[in-house]
Amino acid sequence: MYNIAAVFIGGGFGSLARYGISEFVKQHFKATFPIATLFSNFLSCAILALTVALLSDKISLQPSLRLLVIVGFCGGFSTFSSFSFETVELFKNGNYYYVLANILISVSACFAVVYFILKNQ
Repeated sequence: MYNIAAVFIGGGFGSLARYGISEFVKQHFKATFPIATLFSNFLSCAILALTVALLSDKISLQPSLRLLVIVGFCGGFSTFSSFSFETVELFKNGNYYYVLANILISVSACFAVVYFILKNQ
């Protein structure tokens, strides 16, 4: 029961953080490129990697902490479905350079942040 609650609470906070970033970007930027999704996914990857790097002992001992932060928060905060949808919309609207840039930047930046944080683990 604690595990389910941990995922639920973490996911709720992650989703709220994702929504907050999306609203902030809408209010402060006028861009065709999906900045909010890129930023959310990048931050989620960084938080996940930092959690693993800094709390690996605690995560091993307390599975509910892993579920709260990694599965719940990072799962609710990152959004592969929005990334996919926004990329398809860019494609349908003929923004082919943005499609390519979104795929390349999103995948390489998220991979890089996790790699560099965890490379010496």
